[in-house]
Amino acid sequence: MSTEQIAIIVTGVVTLLVVGAIILYLSNSKLKTAKEILGNAETDSKRILEDSKRDAEALKKEAALEAKDEAFKLKSEAEKEVRERRSEVQRLERRTIQKEEALDKKMEQLEKKEENLAKKVQDLTSKETEAEELLSKRREELERIASLSQEDAKQLLMSEVRGEVQRDLTMMVKEMETKAKEEADKKAREIITTSIQRCAADHVSETTVHVVSLPNDEMKGRIIGREGRNIRTLETLTGVDLIIDDTPEAVILSSFDPIRREVAKLTLEKLIVDGRIHPARIEEMVDKSKKDVENSIKEEGEQASFEIGIHGIHPELLKLLGRLKFRTSYGQNVLKHSIEVANLAGLMASELGLDVTLAKRAGLLHDIGKAVDHEVEGPHALIGADLAKKYHESALVVNAIGAHHGDVEMMSMEAVLVQAADAISAARPGARRETLENYIKRLQKLEEIANSYEGVEKSYAIQAGREIRIIVKPDVVDDAGAMLMARSIVKRIEDEMEYPGQIKINVIRETRSVDYAK
Repeated sequence: MSTEQIAIIVTGVVTLLVVGAIILYLSNSKLKTAKEILGNAETDSKRILEDSKRDAEALKKEAALEAKDEAFKLKSEAEKEVRERRSEVQRLERRTIQKEEALDKKMEQLEKKEENLAKKVQDLTSKETEAEELLSKRREELERIASLSQEDAKQLLMSEVRGEVQRDLTMMVKEMETKAKEEADKKAREIITTSIQRCAADHVSETTVHVVSLPNDEMKGRIIGREGRNIRTLETLTGVDLIIDDTPEAVILSSFDPIRREVAKLTLEKLIVDGRIHPARIEEMVDKSKKDVENSIKEEGEQASFEIGIHGIHPELLKLLGRLKFRTSYGQNVLKHSIEVANLAGLMASELGLDVTLAKRAGLLHDIGKAVDHEVEGPHALIGADLAKKYHESALVVNAIGAHHGDVEMMSMEAVLVQAADAISAARPGARRETLENYIKRLQKLEEIANSYEGVEKSYAIQAGREIRIIVKPDVVDDAGAMLMARSIVKRIEDEMEYPGQIKINVIRETRSVDYAK
């Protein structure tokens, strides 16, 4: 073994000894410190334990004192409450004793009163017996003097009193009826006058002609067309007479049917604006004008409903209502008349406290049957009632429509008001003209006779009823049939109608051949 190795070993041993000595020293010092700390902890714990015991004893004594104080306080309060309750009970006992004493006194008084009453009852009973005996003696004496028994006298008196009462009642009833009639007449006049004053309606007499303005007189020639083909086509398709005379820049459309006049007017105005006037264009414009008139009819019905403030009317009824714009009754426009009747009926219903909406609705629809009375047989009131029922109007509205001319019995006061409003509207000065109505009925009768024949496509009464123009279906009626139809119609008109002058029967049979080049 070399010297260096021995030195290294010696150095390692010395190092280990030094480290061990250090560790041993540190261990002994920590042990002493731990023992000291443990001794101090034991001393502190003993001291804390003794302090805790002293504090516990003090708290225990203090709690005992507080408990004694609380017990004493509760005992004092309980004794006080007992004293108060005892005094209350004593007070109630005194009051009860007083009440019992008062009741005893009242009982004594009541007993005394009962005794007095018993004595009085006995006295009254004896007196009543004496009175009955006296009355019996007097009755017997009166019967002996009057020679009448009690029952006979009673019957005689009752008959006399009954007669006087009946006379008084009769006079009273008569006076009340007279007074009621006077007051009712006065009130009715006030209501009707007020309603008429509040409902200001315009009355414009309907005519049977329209005047269409032309841009220049040259347009008259274009309307007539080559050899009159344009004017003939227009008259044939619309059923309206075109009167082209010396009136500058104007053409007169004449027809008793206002819807036809309106179609012809719109057609002519469109043709004038368009500038192309020939049979094919005329036919196209007539179709467009008919659609425009149908739309206008619908709008008029809706406008009338909106003006009156009535909603929920069936669309078909609104269309029929709009058609009344083109219907007249003795020269009076039926739609304006219906609006006026609705307003009058509503005003009178409000004055009387009745159903205003029902009165207005029935008044607006009361003449709805006139829109189709030339198509359906029967009075227009019943036709209108059937239409209203068909389109789900209420039973009271249906009844008011059917009853406004007395065709059915009235079921409500609103129906009476509708009838009164209809009479008021028709009775206005200048509202109606009977001659125009008769004239229109004559022309309608002409068309009705013509339309009753099989194969008739359209018929138009023109020239103020001096001519009836009948267009037949060429595949149903041949030339010989057209001649026979004209003769048969002449015979019926002569037998069934009264008319001035003569009537021309013009049966038109037209055959068209149409094909398309492809």
